[in-house]
Amino acid sequence: MPDSAPLPLPPAASPLPSSVQGWRAELDLGFERRDDRTTLVRSRHSGPLRVQRPFYPEGEVCHVYVVHPPGGVVGGDRLDIRVDCASAAQALLTTPAAGKIYRSGGRPQQMNVALNLSGSTLEWLPQETIYYPGATLVQQLELRADRQSRFIGWDIGCFGLAARGETFSSGSVVQGIEIRIEGRALLLERLRIDPGAVDAPWGLASFPVFGTFLAYPAARGDLEDLLADIDQDTGEVRFGLTLVDGLLLGRCFAYHADQVKRRFVQLWQRMRPRLMQRPASVPRIWAT
Repeated sequence: MPDSAPLPLPPAASPLPSSVQGWRAELDLGFERRDDRTTLVRSRHSGPLRVQRPFYPEGEVCHVYVVHPPGGVVGGDRLDIRVDCASAAQALLTTPAAGKIYRSGGRPQQMNVALNLSGSTLEWLPQETIYYPGATLVQQLELRADRQSRFIGWDIGCFGLAARGETFSSGSVVQGIEIRIEGRALLLERLRIDPGAVDAPWGLASFPVFGTFLAYPAARGDLEDLLADIDQDTGEVRFGLTLVDGLLLGRCFAYHADQVKRRFVQLWQRMRPRLMQRPASVPRIWAT
């Protein structure tokens, strides 16, 4: 790629005492265009993180479901995912269920995702992540791409368990996002959410669900059309869009994850034909 070699998996953290070590899991995926469709040419994993077999519900696009068999991240766990998409590859990645970050018991938790695109298209559409009270997570999403690549992705976080009346009363979540196009940083972000930030007007303003939507490349006309078309603020939802150097950035605050996901799916359904010249094909796993 023009800026540098693809992002490697993040280096191992400094050794931790056995009393705080958890389970480290790594997943390394590579996609290439072969003949008339995209093929998963590399799938290496260690620990409890893997993918199901590829699906082709729309022909040439490779759909892959990322699976974490334990069903949740506990204290000391670390998950690392790397995805490389070669020229002309088209892939969509999602998850079969919500992610769960459980109480850490004072042991740090980590999740890192590194996405590398070279003249390719990638959709990173995980289901929501639930942060239980007492979780202490650091998570990072990094995207490196060239100007010929196309990307749509999102992240949806639920702080506490609203259905049970449990708030995010302890712990902290640090979310980092780094988007670079041909080496140029379009978005460098680091957000820390703790119990004080959940209720603060400068934080989540008492909304327990927060989501970020990303699409590249986008134009002023895309932004204007979407603002006129997508469901806007209500008493339970705050939603906004902006455009930063060709990166479409959406934010949504809500009381329930499905309120955020509904708006993000609307954005995806409208942006996908513009960026990838195909209608949105909803992953079947979302209906289960």
